[in-house]
Amino acid sequence: MVDVLSEEMERFVRAVGPEPDETLREMDEYARSADFPHVGPEVGGFLRFLARAVGAERVFEFGSGYGYSAYWFADALPADGEVVLTEVDEDELELAREYLAAGGYDDRARYELGDALETIEEYAGPFDVTLIDHQKHRYVEAFEAVRPKVPVGGVVVADNAITAGPIEFETLLEIVEREADGNGEWSIPESANEHTRGIAAYLERVTRDPAFETVVLPLGEGIAVSYRVE
Repeated sequence: MVDVLSEEMERFVRAVGPEPDETLREMDEYARSADFPHVGPEVGGFLRFLARAVGAERVFEFGSGYGYSAYWFADALPADGEVVLTEVDEDELELAREYLAAGGYDDRARYELGDALETIEEYAGPFDVTLIDHQKHRYVEAFEAVRPKVPVGGVVVADNAITAGPIEFETLLEIVEREADGNGEWSIPESANEHTRGIAAYLERVTRDPAFETVVLPLGEGIAVSYRVE
């Protein structure tokens, strides 16, 4: 995990933010011991805050891993709320089930094994919050798939919007700062790796969508939050 904040700032944000419960602390320890790239408590706390702020009742995740972000979301949902977890790794999904059950949230979770882009087609929506956190080159596809199911006042959050192990931040910075070329499209160099191109294409897509207002927050590895305004 390549955090955007300095270690001191990360500690500060963590100290001020919500206190993880015992299960979340176990999940954090699992991420450390298994070197699993989870969003961490700084982003997790914000996701819960965001879900509460929009009064979320339903959440969809493109990529859930072992359920860390879903656990934070679940705590913000009403008793009859729903968070849909998607994961291609059966073992990780089963671990997610165990953790959410330990926290008392198993009844709010739907566990979907397989491709998230196929799973989303099986759900009618609406989804008040969507988290995109799977293959970077498929972020735009994920947004297009869920966009019709996001109501006004709903949000789409994309992880790794600033950095991650394979993302070339300097190249990404050049892309987003450069003025659009003559045809109104961003100039994304083919020399950039697939992950960097995927994030750049996603940011171009959501920032140019008049139905959404997007901000990027320097938490974790950077999250892009797109709020539906119309």
